[in-house]
Amino acid sequence: MKVRVLGCSGGIGGSHRRTTSMLVDDDLLIDAGTGVADLSLAELAVIDHVFLTHSHLDHIASLPLLVDSVSDLRDKPLTVYATAETLAIIGKHIFNWVIWPDFRVIPSPEEAVMRYRSIALGQSVRLGGRTITALPAEHTVPAVGYQLDSGSGSLVFTGDTTINDAFWPVVNSIANLRFLLIETAFPNHERRLAEVSKHLCPSMLATELTKLTIAAEVYVSHLKPGQSELTMAEIESCAGSFKPRMLQHNQVFEF
Repeated sequence: MKVRVLGCSGGIGGSHRRTTSMLVDDDLLIDAGTGVADLSLAELAVIDHVFLTHSHLDHIASLPLLVDSVSDLRDKPLTVYATAETLAIIGKHIFNWVIWPDFRVIPSPEEAVMRYRSIALGQSVRLGGRTITALPAEHTVPAVGYQLDSGSGSLVFTGDTTINDAFWPVVNSIANLRFLLIETAFPNHERRLAEVSKHLCPSMLATELTKLTIAAEVYVSHLKPGQSELTMAEIESCAGSFKPRMLQHNQVFEF
C-alpha cells in the first residue's frame, strides 16, 4: 500500500500548505481537502473511493469539484464512505442543489456519478487487499479516524480529535502498526481554544501519547499556518520521547 499526503495543514497559504487529504495507491482518498486540487485530471478520474473522517470544510472542500470534474470521464460512480451522520450533513448542506448539485441523481438515480456508503465505528471495508477500518474520534461533529491495513503493515490516521480514551485500546491492539498520524492544531497558549474546538495542543498530545503502548512512527498533522514552528517546538518539549515528526506535504508511506 502506498499513501501520499496531498495535504496535512490546518489551513492554506503557500505552495506547501494544503488541507487534509491522502491518496492511497491511485484510486482511494482519505478525506478530500484542498490538496486534491493538485492532482491532474487523469489522476482525479481514476479515484473510485473517498473515505471522509468528518464534514468540516477543510476535509471535504475538493469533493464537490472532484465529482463534477470527472463525471464525464468515468463509467462507474465515485463512492463516498462516511458515517451516516456525516453523509446526512454533506447531503443537507453541500449536495443540496443550493450549494452544489446532488450528484447522486445525476444524470439519473439509476446511473448516478456519485453514491454514498455508510460506515459505522469499528466497521471495516475491504478493497483490493486493503482493509479500511473506522476508528473512534472525538470532535465537534460526528467523526472517525481510519486504520489502513495492507496485511503486512498498518497506518492509523486520527482525523480531527481531542482527548479520546476510546481510541487507544483499539490502536494498541493493531499488531502490525507502523505509522500513527495524529493531529495537533494549536500551540499551548491556545489550549482553551483547542479544548472548545475539540482539537489537541502539545501538552494534550503528550498526555495522549502516554496511552500508546506499542511501537510506531508518530507524525503530527493539522498544524495551523503561522504557528507550526512554535507548536512543533512545544511538542518536542512536551512529547519528545515519542520522537513525533511533522507530517509533510507530498510525504509518502509504503507498507
